[in-house]
Amino acid sequence: MAETPQPNSTFLHPTFFILTGIPGLRGAQTWLTLVFGPMYLLALLGNGALLAVVWIDSVLHQPMFLLLVTLAATDLGLATSVAPGLLAVLWLGPQPVPYAACLVQMFFVHALTAMESGVLLAMACDRAVAVGRPLHYPILVTKARVGYAALALALKAVAIVVPFPLLVARFEHFRAKTIGHAYCAHMAVVELVVGNTWANNLYGLALSLAVSGVDILGITGSYGLIAHAVLQLPTWEARAKAFGTCSSHICVILAFYVPGLFSYLTHRFGRHTVPKPMHILLSNIYLLLPPALNPLIYGVRTKQIRGRLLETFIFRKSQL
Repeated sequence: MAETPQPNSTFLHPTFFILTGIPGLRGAQTWLTLVFGPMYLLALLGNGALLAVVWIDSVLHQPMFLLLVTLAATDLGLATSVAPGLLAVLWLGPQPVPYAACLVQMFFVHALTAMESGVLLAMACDRAVAVGRPLHYPILVTKARVGYAALALALKAVAIVVPFPLLVARFEHFRAKTIGHAYCAHMAVVELVVGNTWANNLYGLALSLAVSGVDILGITGSYGLIAHAVLQLPTWEARAKAFGTCSSHICVILAFYVPGLFSYLTHRFGRHTVPKPMHILLSNIYLLLPPALNPLIYGVRTKQIRGRLLETFIFRKSQL
């Protein structure tokens, strides 16, 4: 059972924290498993199927689909870093999490979020080259370059997020062991710290603005180039076909950034107007909705993947 701290009590290097889920909802939390449970299942099955299809079919071993594999792997990691603990808290009530495990979860949640944003930027650049310079695309965008880009994005995500757990680990005293959240978010843990947390607050704000801001600017610039190239085409049919190659990516961008932007704005500027349970609910939706929707978007809207999935399903059905 979670303890209630005394006014002046502190804890020296707690061995564990207690995650409470979404404070204020009480018994209603259990019903949220009916929302987040299917989301996580869809993320596992959908992204797993995408990875399997691209792995099996050598025809799909192309730069665009390798970027999609990177996105699917990131989505699997992001959903798995949050969902099991979230579902346990929602179904069973407040759950203890070891101090070290809390810092590890903090790292993976924020690193994989940064990684996903970077992959979406890389995919936007890929589409800009494919539409703007189609004849040079096979030369400019190769499998090796996609591999290097994925490695660079992973290293960047690790480098910029490592300070989060390190900045928390430097503190020795905490006001309480109870985290009023469903996972070990950086700022949720910082709220429990006894000491000067200006560095944590400043780095968290700067990182959010720098990573998301730079990636959004890059994506906007890429689609500006795409729009310019599309408008140069002679017929409406050619324009629609060219822009149609970007439709799946646009849907994925909206699924990631719209909930994320809404969650960020309500957290930063709506603390006194939007209830805290809503903040926490939005942050969990932001982390779990894109991994659930992305495989559906690409599975339905990408002809090659849709065709391969249907072939596999029909073949297995005929074998029964």
